[in-house]
Order: sequence, then C-alpha cells, then structure tokens
Amino acid sequence: MHEDVERCLRAVQSKDARFDGWFFGAVLTTGIYCRPSCPVAPPKPQNMRFYPSAAAAQQAGFRACKRCRPDSSPGSPEWNQRADAVARAMRLIADGVVDREGVSGLAGRLGYSTRQIERQLRAELGAGPLALARAQRAQTARLLIETTAIPMGDVAFAAGFASIRAFNETVREVFALTPTELRDRVARGHPAAVSGSLSLRLPFRAPLCPDNLFGHLAATAVPGVEEWRDGAYRRTLRLPNGHGIVTLRPRPDHVACALTLTDLRDLTIAISRCRWMLDLDADPVAVDDQLGTDPVLAPLVRKAPGRRVPRTVDGPEFAVRAVLGQQVSTAAARTHASRLVLAHGDPVADPGGGLTHLFPSPEALAGLDPGTLAFPQSRRSTLTTLVEALVKGDVDLGVGSDWDEARAALTALPGFGPWTIESIAMRALGDPDAFIPGDLGVRAAARDLGLPETPAALTRRAAHWRPWRAYAVQYLWATGDHPINLLPTG
Repeated sequence: MHEDVERCLRAVQSKDARFDGWFFGAVLTTGIYCRPSCPVAPPKPQNMRFYPSAAAAQQAGFRACKRCRPDSSPGSPEWNQRADAVARAMRLIADGVVDREGVSGLAGRLGYSTRQIERQLRAELGAGPLALARAQRAQTARLLIETTAIPMGDVAFAAGFASIRAFNETVREVFALTPTELRDRVARGHPAAVSGSLSLRLPFRAPLCPDNLFGHLAATAVPGVEEWRDGAYRRTLRLPNGHGIVTLRPRPDHVACALTLTDLRDLTIAISRCRWMLDLDADPVAVDDQLGTDPVLAPLVRKAPGRRVPRTVDGPEFAVRAVLGQQVSTAAARTHASRLVLAHGDPVADPGGGLTHLFPSPEALAGLDPGTLAFPQSRRSTLTTLVEALVKGDVDLGVGSDWDEARAALTALPGFGPWTIESIAMRALGDPDAFIPGDLGVRAAARDLGLPETPAALTRRAAHWRPWRAYAVQYLWATGDHPINLLPTG
C-alpha cells in the first residue's frame, strides 16, 4: 500500500486509524516517522515519504514520533491473512525466531536460502530480517524502559540486544532519546512494575466485538491452564526461556494485558502470541465489508461488527485439544483436557488466581499410556499418532508453518477428518479462509438462516465469503445461544 501515494496521503490527512500498521509516513523536514493517525497536523505532501514497515523508515534515517508511537501500532494484517514466504517470515520474526536462531534459522524453517529470504523481505518491506528484528527489539526495550524499574543492563538483555552499546545506540537512533531520558519522560506519576511483572495495552483496529472472542476462550477454557476471573481471561504460557501467566481484559479502545514472566527475554514472544490468539492485527473493516455484501450475513454484521477469530497461543496444544473434542460436548472436551493436564502438565504457581499448570508439550505426552484415556480406542490411536507426528516434526503447526503442507500432513494421520483439520487451520494456523461446514453449530445456523445445510452445498454457497470464511463462521455461530457467544459476566 505504501506505493499508492495518493491513498496514503488521504489516510494521513484524515488521521484514519484503520491504516495504522499498514504503512508509515515519514517527514523530510523533521526526520520523524509516524502512524497515519498521528494527532500532529499533517505535513505538506511534498515533504512526506511512505514506508511499508517501521524498520524501513528507521533504515532511511527517520526516528519514531514521540506523540503517536508508531512502533506500537497494530501489526499489518497482511502477515496474518497470507500464506506466502514473506508473511510466514514476518510471523516467525514476531515470534522471536531471528533473535533465537539467527537469519539462517529463519531461512531453514521456511525452506529457503538466507539470500532468498533477504531479497524477498527487502523487496516487500524495505528491510531485511535483521533490521526487522532490530525494530522489534527497540519496541520491546521501550516497553521495559517505560513500564519497569529494572536496571538498563537487564533491559538490554531482556530485549535481545547483544551488548549495552548496541542497546544504547538503537534507542537513541529510534526514539531520539537515551534510555534514561526515555524512562524519565514517563516516570512521573507512573509507578514502575517489579521485575517480571508488566502491564501494557494491546492496540487493535476498531471495531472489535469482544463477545465471541472472550466468550469462546472462557467457555472452552481448560481448568488449571485457563480461567475467567474478575472480568478477564487468564492463562499460562509455555515460552522459550520459561513460562508466563497473562491476564487479558477487553477495553473500549484496547485490550489490557498484564504479564508475569519467569524470564523477561520472553516479553516480545508473549505479546506476539497474545495478539495472535486474540486476532488483534486483523482488518475488521475489510472483513465486514466483504461479508456484509451477502444479504444473509449483512444483518449479523451490522448487529455486532468486528468479530475476531479466537485462536490459540500454541498450535500443538490446540491440535491435541481438537482431537479430545471430537464428537463430544464442550464440557466433556474440557474434562478430558483437564485430566491430561493434571497427569502430564508442568505445575506453576499463580498467586493471583487459580491457574496450576502449563498444558503438556508433545514431548511430555509421548509417554502417556493410551489405556488411561477415557474415550474410544480409535480416538486414543488418533491422539497418540498425532503426538508422535508432532514430536518427530512430521506435522508443523507453528506460526510460520505452511498451511497447505500442514493440512496435508494432518490428512495423512488416522482419525483426522475435515472438521478437525479445518478447526486446527482456523484456530491454530490462523487461516482466515478456513471453513467447517460440517460443524453442528454452523449447520444449525445455516438451517435457521435459510442457507444450505449439507456441507457440500454450504461450501458452494460460501464461495462469496472468501477469503474470510473463518470470520463468517464466527457470525454463524453467533446466531446460537451457546456460551461461546457471550462475554462472561463474572
């Protein structure tokens, strides 16, 4: 979009927040780059340049605006609605792969050479993977500087910088302030958090309907791993350097996020996974504009616009839970999952609530005795085969996975039919066009709305909803009275 100068100018002149994260505007006379909705008076058009990423603007010598904080704008929806190599690379970079494994690790996960990945990212984003990861580290550093009182050396380490010098130089270049000046600027009247505990805001593009998003997460919550408490969804997180507990509370213009981490190096990854779970980088206007052209869906869209697809923080976890939920009620699926957690999950302490365990990893489930599972032999075989495939790497359900390859790998396993595979594609892989026409809730909604009820006929009818069929499912589900559609009141 950044190459469409006229469209970018209109967005900046109207301060249109819908385009935050789609592109960044830089001003030649001030050397500053902003998000489109920046409250400062728009500069003269001839003094503006547009970039596809914050990293590209930084590489061009511009520093971040102190008013609109462009580094904290929602991410581009492009990276979550596409399945090509660039989109997969961006999802992996957001998940910290470059910091943990380097550019070669990123390329290896994508099946490309480092040169190919560099070339593709530079062509589309104006910056290579190292620059994109550096921009992300800068944002993490700012969060830690402004919201905690931990020493700057610890901030640098937690944000992923290799040295204090690189940390200081990056902060000065990006924010035109030293780390100490950045902390002093916001310190007055804002009590800092203790080490490991953070409170921050997760921005999103309006509108956002929290009912089905938080309702679904709360209604399907696995006891001990997830809970709804005091108006917030809470869950444990398995992270590369430790574990965490997150509390997410919907607000009118953001999602309030409280994070407790055993290792602050996991901050960026924890935020990325929470944003992914809540689908906060979606473009609800584009989704609803398309679905709203269907006369059957249009009243549902007008009634509660901005529905998101509730996802997961861990792909393998959701795949296991999808198998446990085959042909049983939501309550029964929660019971099966809870037993698995108690038997194989890692215990955690939660002074602020009732969370007790991390959901067991595939490696922890590899040794389970199928005889202890209280469901049919065929489903026991499905679960153990899935676990084995996940441990061996035959099935990749990570954020950077290839959606088609993942579907094919799941199809090859016994007991994986269309409902299970498309549920995983929707909630674990994040495919916005995943569709489950055989789901009981979808079929009931189709019947009540006068749509075709058979999976084949409904799939043909749903062609007009592409590429947003996963969002259409949310609107169809919302016609029922299941708890997944209701924001809990407790």
